[in-house]
Amino acid sequence: MAKTNISASLKGNMAFEMEINGHKVTTDATVENGGNNLGPSPKALLLAGLIGCSGIDVMTITKKMRVEIEDVNVDIEAETREEDPKIYNYIKIIYKFKGKELNYDKLERAVKLSMEKYCGVAAMLEKAVPITYEIKIEE
Repeated sequence: MAKTNISASLKGNMAFEMEINGHKVTTDATVENGGNNLGPSPKALLLAGLIGCSGIDVMTITKKMRVEIEDVNVDIEAETREEDPKIYNYIKIIYKFKGKELNYDKLERAVKLSMEKYCGVAAMLEKAVPITYEIKIEE
């Protein structure tokens, strides 16, 4: 069974520097929330983790399908509720693919497999918030 161990240390005020498998990541609160804005918020990193998880899945699946993708951009829109705890009301992921003669059905299948079967981040988040996705093919 795989384990994840992360170490974090306070770097002043509200900023924490974490060591994740040899990579350093700093999180902080915004100035409006009393921090120094030295890094993204933990909730923003959660969304970044979702993009990374699903993005890796989609690239792995489309390579197996022999879909030649020139580029992919992934955007997330997430609305935070006003009351505490300030969790997301919804998360929408927008996948924008570029390539010649891309097959929409294959791209949709890859994204669906990621979101419904392989992406552990999506599986965990979906227990707390609805996640939808959209697929666009750009020229």
